[in-house]
Amino acid sequence: MTLLHPETDSPYAWGRLVLTMLVALIANAGMWAIIVIMPAVEAEFGTDRAASSMPYTLTMIGFALGNYFLGQAVDRFGVVWSLVCAALALTLGFALAVLSQSIAMLSLAQLVIGLASAVGFGPLIADISHWFVRKRGIAVALVASGNYLSGAFWPLVLAGVLQEDGWRACYTILGAATFFGVIPMAFTLRRKVSEASREAAQHASTLNAQSSGLSPRGLQILLGIAGIGCCVAMSMPQVHIVALCVDMGFGPAVGAEMLALMLMAGVGSRIVSGLLADRLGGVRTLLIGSVLQCIALFLYLPAGGIVSLYLVSLIFGLSQGGIVPSYALIVREYLPAREAGARVGFVMMATILGMALGGWLSGLIYDLSGSYQLAFVNGIVWNGMNIAIMVWLLLRSRPRGTPAAEATAAA
Repeated sequence: MTLLHPETDSPYAWGRLVLTMLVALIANAGMWAIIVIMPAVEAEFGTDRAASSMPYTLTMIGFALGNYFLGQAVDRFGVVWSLVCAALALTLGFALAVLSQSIAMLSLAQLVIGLASAVGFGPLIADISHWFVRKRGIAVALVASGNYLSGAFWPLVLAGVLQEDGWRACYTILGAATFFGVIPMAFTLRRKVSEASREAAQHASTLNAQSSGLSPRGLQILLGIAGIGCCVAMSMPQVHIVALCVDMGFGPAVGAEMLALMLMAGVGSRIVSGLLADRLGGVRTLLIGSVLQCIALFLYLPAGGIVSLYLVSLIFGLSQGGIVPSYALIVREYLPAREAGARVGFVMMATILGMALGGWLSGLIYDLSGSYQLAFVNGIVWNGMNIAIMVWLLLRSRPRGTPAAEATAAA
């Protein structure tokens, strides 16, 4: 039983959670912005689809690396200065993008934007996890939802600006919002969790790690492999749903609506999964989400009509939203609390790389087979690997009268 302290799950902790979500709403905008402006960029620079996709690719590479390196920065320097430095880098990235005169320069700017915007995901998740024990699941889920909410919020807010004044005006607004929004809010997060709370969390994670029989590094690598597996599967609908709808004659607008439906359902899924994780723990919650995601992928195979695709996309969003935050909970349950930023960041990096790999792999399978059917099957296979790892970890770490279990009960 984890020792509780007055500061965890306190009114201050909930207030900090609200501020953290606001920071995430702004900071994550950099990840989604390039998707919104991509058609305008393609038209301005006169590039083909592959070249105009390069800024997005570099954004995701930067986002993956940023989760790991900024996670380490949070462990070492604290969340305040990590946020301030990332916000300054984000502002610089948006400014470079506005001044871009070529697709190459824009791609470089997007690498900076992706790297810095990562502070709004894994590092913030790691920070808020220190302030909750009993309600850690829902707290982590809400902060993780900031990424999806940002993807739904900013395109709606900037749609008129994009149409009237162009994409550079949108990036100017995002740069100003980052500078004048994230930096002041960062300083409201100066307070640090007490040493007593950190020691209690360290003690609990050590006992759980002993029950798994794995070293911290071994478990971290295993979680990274599992994260790649589930996100290769997750990427097939998220990355290719628009192209799938175009191939089936429904048009890109319908595909965009299905993607939006998926993301909003994912927000609901993350919240429900967070509540569930507070009762069942991270491993069981992730396993449930992974099994449901696999079922949803199977449902895509026979779906051939517009209504069935809308329905399956809704089911998919409701299934997968809680998977990625569950990894952060498992890290906090099993790995050293003092290294939460770096270790959460590593696993988040693995999931993002899985999305990148899966998006490319699905496209390759489509090019070779002329259909997305085998791409869905490929996702199901990768999903099966994730399920197998979670089942193995659950069975291996189940308390069976071991000294670790007895120590936990006595604590």
